[in-house]
Amino acid sequence: MNATLRLFAWLFLAVLCWAPSAQAAADLEIDTPAITALKQHMQQRHGELAGFYASGAVGLTNDGLVALRDPGAAPLAQRQAMNGLVAAENLDRQALYREIARANNHPEWENEVRVTFAQRWIGKAAPGWWYQNASGAWARK
Repeated sequence: MNATLRLFAWLFLAVLCWAPSAQAAADLEIDTPAITALKQHMQQRHGELAGFYASGAVGLTNDGLVALRDPGAAPLAQRQAMNGLVAAENLDRQALYREIARANNHPEWENEVRVTFAQRWIGKAAPGWWYQNASGAWARK
C-alpha cells in the first residue's frame, strides 16, 4: 500500500473512531425559547390527540411523526379537526427535531434526533395505542 493510501486509511479510521454520533453526543434535553414554545404547543395539543390515539384513528410513525392510521375510527364530525391536529403536530415535531439539532450546533444531526425521538414516543405510548414498527407495519402496544 502506498503512503497516500495508508494515510487515507488511517484518517478514515480516525474519523470513524473519534466522530461522535448524534445519539451519543446530542443533548436532547437542550432548551431554547423556540424549543420551549414547540414543546408547549405539543403538550397543549396532546390532550386533543389522546382520544384519537386511544381509538386507533391516529398512530405514531417510526419516523417520529403521527399519522392517520384508521380515520374511520373517529366520528365523522371530528375528522376535520383530527386532520388539522395531525398536520399541526407533525409541523411542530419536525421543527422540534430541527431546533434540537441546531441548538446542539449540529444541524446535520436532525435525522438522528428524529430517530431517537421516534423511539422515545413509541416507548412512552399508552397501552392500546398504535405505532409503526421498524418495517413500517402497524402494531398495537
